[in-house]
Amino acid sequence: MFDDADPASYLDDLNPEQRTAATHGSGPLLVIAGAGSGKTKTLASRVAHLIESGVDPDRIMLLTFTRRAAAEMIRRADSVVPGASASAVWGGTFHAMSNRLLRTYGAAVGLEPSFTVIDRSDCESLFGVLRTELDLTTSRRRFPKKETIAAIYSRVANAQTPLDETVASRFPWCGDHVDAFRDLFRAYTQRKREHNVIDYDDLLLYWRALLGSPAAEAVRDRFDHVLVDEFQDTNAVQATILRGLCGDDGNLTVVGDDAQAIYSFRAATVDNILGFTGDHPSASVVSLEQNYRSTPEILDVSNRVISESPEAFSKALWTTRPPGPTPELVTCFDEVTQADWVCNRVLDLRERGIALRDQAVLFRTGHHSSGLELELGRRQIPFVKFGGLTFLEAAHVKDVLAMLRIIENPKDELAWNRVLLMLPGVGPATASKILSHLGEVAASSGIDVLEAFLRYDVPASLETREVLGLLRTSLDDARGVDGVEPPPSVQLEALSRFCAAVFEIRYDAASARLADIEHLGAIAADYPNRSRFLTEIVLDPPASSSGYADKPHLDDDYLILSTIHSAKGGEWRSVVVIHAADGNIPSDMALSEPGGLEEERRLMYVALTRARDHLAVTVPQRFYHHRFSTNGAHSYALPSRFLDVARPALAESAHGAPDVAADAAWTGRGADPVGDELSALWG
Repeated sequence: MFDDADPASYLDDLNPEQRTAATHGSGPLLVIAGAGSGKTKTLASRVAHLIESGVDPDRIMLLTFTRRAAAEMIRRADSVVPGASASAVWGGTFHAMSNRLLRTYGAAVGLEPSFTVIDRSDCESLFGVLRTELDLTTSRRRFPKKETIAAIYSRVANAQTPLDETVASRFPWCGDHVDAFRDLFRAYTQRKREHNVIDYDDLLLYWRALLGSPAAEAVRDRFDHVLVDEFQDTNAVQATILRGLCGDDGNLTVVGDDAQAIYSFRAATVDNILGFTGDHPSASVVSLEQNYRSTPEILDVSNRVISESPEAFSKALWTTRPPGPTPELVTCFDEVTQADWVCNRVLDLRERGIALRDQAVLFRTGHHSSGLELELGRRQIPFVKFGGLTFLEAAHVKDVLAMLRIIENPKDELAWNRVLLMLPGVGPATASKILSHLGEVAASSGIDVLEAFLRYDVPASLETREVLGLLRTSLDDARGVDGVEPPPSVQLEALSRFCAAVFEIRYDAASARLADIEHLGAIAADYPNRSRFLTEIVLDPPASSSGYADKPHLDDDYLILSTIHSAKGGEWRSVVVIHAADGNIPSDMALSEPGGLEEERRLMYVALTRARDHLAVTVPQRFYHHRFSTNGAHSYALPSRFLDVARPALAESAHGAPDVAADAAWTGRGADPVGDELSALWG
C-alpha cells in the first residue's frame, strides 16, 4: 500500500522487481506482471517516479482499459509526489484519449469538432436501417441480422484483417454475403460522415490516421512518456498507434500478462505482448512473479494449468503467504446437484466468517448460472450477477442520452429518430416524415435541424401535439441561453421533465426509470460539459445504475455471480468455478477458432487466480438436453482437459444425486389450494 503520511517511502514499499520497473529510465520497457503481483501499485509508482524526476505531468499519457483504473493510479501517484499534481497526467482509456485529441486535432483528418460518438446498439440500429434501404432483406435467402453485421464490421476494423478472410474464419455461415457487406459498409461509412457521428471503432482508426496526418508531429510532441496497462488486451490498431506515438525506441512502458489474454473476441491479440521485444529491440523486460493475493496451494494449481501453454513468457507465481486449504475438484451428479453443493458451501463459509460479498461463483458463459440462480432464490441467498445488461443498454437511459446527443449534434439522425419515437402516436413512418420535413426547413432557412424543430411547426397528430410542446421546452432549456451551456446535470434535469410525461405511457415501473435518470444526473455532475459527458459515458459506461456509487443499492450482503471475462481484475476470499467440464471450458465453439484452445486455457487460469484463500472447481457429470429437467435424454461430461495436469494438487470428491425421498416436500406436486380459491373467485 502507498503511505500517504510519508511520501518518500513509496519506493521502499516495492519489491526489487517492482522497484526496477518503477525507476526505469528512458527507452521501451515491458513489465510482465503475473496475477496478483501488484501491477497497479507498480505502474502508479512509475508515474510518481517520473513526476518526481522532473517530467511534466501534462506530458505523460497513461492508457488503461477503464476510466476508474486510470483515476486510481493517478490518485495513488498524486498522494506520494510532494509539490506536484499527478492529476494533470493524461489518464484514461484509448478511446477517451483519442476523443480528447480529436477534439483538438480532428480537422486534420476531416472531423468536425462537434462530432458525437455512437455506441454499439446505435451502430446496430443504423445497420438495420441501411440493411432495409439497400433492399437486402427481400432476397429469398436469409440475410444476417444487424447484430451479426455490426460484429463483422467491428472485427474487420479492429483486427485489420480483410473482410473475406474475416468472414471465412469467424463467420463462415455468412460467406455468401461478402459482396453485400461491402456495399453495406460503404453506405454505413457515408451515412456517419453525413451526420457527423463516429462509432467506437472509428475513435481508434481516426487516432491512427492522425499520426499520419499533418498534425502528427504536434501530437507526438505532446508527450514525453506513454504508459499502457493490460497491454495483452490491445488490438492491432492500438499497437500501431503506440508505435506511431513512440517509435521503436521511445519512452513506452507497457504492463501486462500474456497468461491473462482472454479478449480475442474483441479483436485483442496476445501477439502484441509476445512480440513486443521484436517490435522494440532495445526494450528492457522486468517480470513480476511474487503474488500477494493467493495461498501457495492456489498458486500451485494455477501454475500447473498455465505451464502447459506452448507460447508464453516463462514465469511461476510464488508467495510468502502461509499455507491454506487444498483447492477442491468436486464431481457432481448433475447440474441440480452442483447447485445444491455450491449453496451448501457458500452458507458454510458464511458461518465461518466469510461474508457473501467475499465469495464469487464464476462460469464460462452467462446461462451456466441459471440453475444455480434458481436454487439461490429458493434458499433466499441474495446475489448479484455480472456480465449481463449494462446500464446504458436500458431503453429509458438511451432515450434521455439521445436527447442530449441532439443538442450536441443536431445532425445525429439516429438520436432524432429515437426521440421522435418517444412521442405518443409517432411510429417509424411518422418519425421519418417529421425528420424529412425538418431537414427541408433547416436547409431553406439556413439553420440546423434542432433550431428548425424549436422554431417551426411540424406535421403531427393532435395526440402528438399534446407533448410536443413539452419536448421543445425541455430541449430549449437544456441547451442553455445565448450559447451558454448549463452543466450536464442541469441539462438532464430539464430533460427529465419530458421523460416524466412520456415514461408513464411508454414503460412500466416509470418511477424506477425516472430514478435512473436522476442517478444519471448525479454521474453527469462530475463532468465539465455535455460533450465530455456524452463521449466518456459511452466509452466507459457504468455496469449498472449503481456503477459509479460506493455501494450498490442491494441487500447488505450478497453473493457474486460472474462470467470469467467480467471477473478479470477482481479477487475474492472464496471462488467456485462451476461447469468446468470439457465442452464448456474449453468451449466447443472456441476450438474452431485460431488460437482458441490456448485462450480457453488462459481463461481457466484467470478464473483460478481470482481466489485468495479458498478455491473449488465443480464438474457436473450429467447434462440434461432439456435444461433443469431431471428426466429424459442426457449426456455425460468429463472434467476440463486443463485440469488434468493439476489433479495431483487438488482434493477430489464427489457429490451424489440428491435424496429424492428427503426432498419430496419440495419436488412432489400436491393440490393447488390457491388456484382453487382463485377459480372460485371468478365463479
